[in-house]
Amino acid sequence: MSRQTIEAAVSAAEKLNDTLNAFLEIDRKAANRADGTSGPLSGVPIAIKDNLCVVGMQTSCGSRILGDYHPPYNATVTQRLIDAGAIIIGKTNCDEFAMGSSNENSAFGPVKNPWDTTRVSGGSSGGSAAAVAAGIVPVALGSDTGGSVRQPTSLCGVLGLKPTYGRNSRYGLVAFASSLDQVGVSSREVADMGRVLGVIAGRDTHDQTCADVPVPDYVATLSEDIKGLRLGLPSALFGKGLDDEVAKSVKEAVEVYRELGAEIVEVDLPNAGYAIAVYYIIATAEASSNLARFDGVRYGFRAEDAPELRQMYRKTREEGFGPEVKRRIMLGTYVLSAGYYEAYYRKAQQVRTLIKNDFLNAFKSCDAIITPTAPTPAFRLGEKVDDPLAMYLNDIYTVTANLAGVPGLSVPCGLSSERLPIGLQLLGPNWSEPTLLRLAHQYLQVRPFNERPPVSATYLDSLTEK
Repeated sequence: MSRQTIEAAVSAAEKLNDTLNAFLEIDRKAANRADGTSGPLSGVPIAIKDNLCVVGMQTSCGSRILGDYHPPYNATVTQRLIDAGAIIIGKTNCDEFAMGSSNENSAFGPVKNPWDTTRVSGGSSGGSAAAVAAGIVPVALGSDTGGSVRQPTSLCGVLGLKPTYGRNSRYGLVAFASSLDQVGVSSREVADMGRVLGVIAGRDTHDQTCADVPVPDYVATLSEDIKGLRLGLPSALFGKGLDDEVAKSVKEAVEVYRELGAEIVEVDLPNAGYAIAVYYIIATAEASSNLARFDGVRYGFRAEDAPELRQMYRKTREEGFGPEVKRRIMLGTYVLSAGYYEAYYRKAQQVRTLIKNDFLNAFKSCDAIITPTAPTPAFRLGEKVDDPLAMYLNDIYTVTANLAGVPGLSVPCGLSSERLPIGLQLLGPNWSEPTLLRLAHQYLQVRPFNERPPVSATYLDSLTEK
């Protein structure tokens, strides 16, 4: 049965890729590895974002500068999936070096939303979110630096988790912003997310930022009721810039939680308004440092007709990086430069501490916080490409979790009038993933999100007709 499951997943990936462009590489021989697997994820097809290392497969990060790079080792999370019996069927498309909110920054074309292929899938883990939403795989891994798992899963109508910073190893994840990056999970079912998180989480000696905190059974407590849990509602975040239909859906979800026995309490996050500015200073500063290694010397693309070393560096980076990556490198280099470090980078780190303290204070009066995941449903391809600031504001509800290091979970909570998914976000204290998963599971028991996108339905109908 597992072999048939893998063959079906590979077939779906191939048939839908011309429409969605969700995969950059598909392992057509994946089914050969299905026989004889064992473990908690035995025979489960999984897709991996193309900035996580997988032996035998490319790792391009959606960029031309890495060329045909094939890593000689597996990322820790990848190896743990394989050891648990999972079958990796392919590498998913993403914004170049995970920099983007729409998956339009990939050097290999945008990922299209299965609900409406004229719209974005969200970014940067848009390929993983689209692959899960379209029913190609039940689970996919992505990376989340400022919402890059949660925002696309919200736009694609599936679950998306960014764990506590340090919950998962970053070894084998190509770095964007090291103090913010965390490997996350996209799935259709809460239980599947819990099983995968239980496999990939835990201490790793290859990553000194990976915490030595016991890994609980994330599935065992899903069915426990949520009576008495306190859910924080930051009403100040439901104001200007939030789509009316998104606000309505999230507020309706709050009432569902109230009916389930949760206590709704008002919380204040006074420094949340500074989060976008702080995030795009810290993230770009770290990116400018991390991406300095891509220079055409050690691996990947090297520009031709550059006889002098400095010319080769400049030309390689000019030709290899896309416009968004160049923009962020320049911003990061600027805020770290002499004369501006104190005014920008140091100040941003100080405000980051204030944001973290806001969450610590809020969690004294609640067990989790509920917000929208994204300010609007999926927007049209090309709609915001020429307005970087408007694009950056898509992360307004998600970047705070990365700055504070707390876990965040996006849960589908409805469809807009144009039948586009809307997601709510649950944020909790460090290591509160069991509580967030339980809150999501209990909500979906009452308000199941059983809708499937048209692209998936079209494919399934074609199978039935055959």
